[in-house]
Amino acid sequence: MVFHMLDVPIWADRLVIMLMAVGFPAAVIFAWVYEITPEGLKPTVEVPHGESIRKLTGRRLDRAIIAVLAVALAYFVIDKFWISRHLAAAQPLTSAAQESSAGAKASPATATAFTPPPHSIAVLPFINLSGDQAQEYFSDGLTEELLNSLAEIKALQVAARTSAFSFKGKDNDISTIARKLNVAAILEGSVRRSEHTVRVTAQLINAVTGFHLWSKTYDRDLGDLLKLQTEIANAVASALKVTLLDDEAAKIELGGGRTTRQRLMRICAA
Repeated sequence: MVFHMLDVPIWADRLVIMLMAVGFPAAVIFAWVYEITPEGLKPTVEVPHGESIRKLTGRRLDRAIIAVLAVALAYFVIDKFWISRHLAAAQPLTSAAQESSAGAKASPATATAFTPPPHSIAVLPFINLSGDQAQEYFSDGLTEELLNSLAEIKALQVAARTSAFSFKGKDNDISTIARKLNVAAILEGSVRRSEHTVRVTAQLINAVTGFHLWSKTYDRDLGDLLKLQTEIANAVASALKVTLLDDEAAKIELGGGRTTRQRLMRICAA
């Protein structure tokens, strides 16, 4: 009961119960074998019956037990009719304060919504799905060509190669990547190869909403790999230029910001 009043952890209650259970048999045996006398602790068999103070000690122990029980009863009454009522009255006030604090914390989070620069994009390393790790250079080379082709479009802000390639092989969601790179769109894709054909799939994703803006698959015959990479990169870049910077695309809030046709024309003119 004292532990409850002092908010002692529950494991302390269990420890006391366990010690009492273990110590009770030892205490009974000890009390049976020994007796307290004015000269100190002596074995019971060595104390003459007429000199035993067992009755006096028993009366003192009874008084101590009655005092402890009285204190416990008083605490029970106080806890039942005074402490519990005050805690119950204070709980609604505490809950209201916590809700107010939670509301105050939620307001700044709303104010700091993700608003990346419009017409900003990151090209993630294309995934090699051919099953041959030796073909990894082709998908990485294609990603390099795409970065170079998109960087030549002045109206686009392209995330640096080092930043984009830092996510290679990592299982991050689009929203996390976009926030770390501060871009409004993500270009990702895959490369699959057969004996004589390569298939490249490219997907453009709105980083704010998580929805696809554009997707296309390119099938090409294998030949000069460098020329093939450049050809596919230029085709993807041209398609993205139309998707991101065309008059129709100006109506899309790519990064959650206000993008109007007049603003787009000024950017393209610059």
